Amino acid sequence: MKLKNFWTTSLVLALALGFLQSTVLQAQTQSPVPNAPQDQQNQQKSQTFVGKIVKATNGQYALLMDEQAGKGVYLDDQEKAKQFEGKNVKVTGVLETAKNLVHITNIEPA
Repeated sequence: MKLKNFWTTSLVLALALGFLQSTVLQAQTQSPVPNAPQDQQNQQKSQTFVGKIVKATNGQYALLMDEQAGKGVYLDDQEKAKQFEGKNVKVTGVLETAKNLVHITNIEPA
C-alpha cells in the first residue's frame, strides 16, 4: 500500500510541477502593460506565501502552494530555498508576477 501511495504522490507532484513550469513559460511570454512606467510595475508590496519547498523539473527550487492544482512560484534565492527542501515554510517577499518569481526577504518553517 505504501508503494502505491508513493507512486501516486510522485505522479501528482510531477503533474503539478509540469503545470507550474508551463505557467511560468506563459507568464514570461506576456508583455508588460503598455505605457506603464517600469518602476511602477516592479514596485509591489511584500506578501506572505505558505507552502512546501520542492525542486522543480528544471532544477530550480519553488514554493508549491497548492499541490492539487499545481499552483506555485519560483524563488529567487536558491541557496535559502535549498535549506528547506521538502519542508513546509512561510516565505515573505515580493512577487514578480511576470516571471512568477518571489524575491525572498525571509523564509522560515511554517
